[in-house]
Amino acid sequence: MLEKYYTVKGYGENEIVIEKSRFICYVQRATTEEEAVQFIQEIKKKHWDATHNCSAYLIGEHDQIQKANDDGEPSGTAGVPMLEVLKKKGLKDTVVVVTRYFGGIKLGAGGLVRAYSKSVSEGLKTTGIVERRLMRVMHTKIDYTWLGKVENELRSSVYEIKEIHYLENVEIETYVEEGQKQAFIEWMTELTNGKAEIYEGEAVYLEKEINEI
Repeated sequence: MLEKYYTVKGYGENEIVIEKSRFICYVQRATTEEEAVQFIQEIKKKHWDATHNCSAYLIGEHDQIQKANDDGEPSGTAGVPMLEVLKKKGLKDTVVVVTRYFGGIKLGAGGLVRAYSKSVSEGLKTTGIVERRLMRVMHTKIDYTWLGKVENELRSSVYEIKEIHYLENVEIETYVEEGQKQAFIEWMTELTNGKAEIYEGEAVYLEKEINEI
């Protein structure tokens, strides 16, 4: 699993007009090729009367699946430039569709490349981008007498509390970066004078919205 990667926040859409042609960009997160293809089909069905519904997607940790479709535009003027925008931004698990309604003015090859690239860039801005960082859920079991001190220290630390379970003993679940596990265990052991029971839980991705990348 990657320590971190960037992807889109979720669904988004944005429209721009260039030389009277409407370019509507649709964005979605997709973790499988089936999801990406289904999304493209949905947009094509919605805009069955459009001049073109061009698409591109990147799937997999190492971008194992990459597809671009010009949907009738001159070869290499739509799908590939759209895919290049996703690559340049370092996005993963992302599908984009740009629907074009021709406005009567031909843009030429260079104009089409710029138009489809701009449409995707603007669509991504509207949708938003997130960083997904791999974290380990660390479980800390303590006696109730330690709760106040440990919770206060955690809330003012770099670690983020996931959940607190009030059972026979208190169990605190904390998000810890993979590389900080040992440091967390040592810190928590010292904090509780060795009275804490600490063990690893599942690995999960935490999402954080970021500014333009």
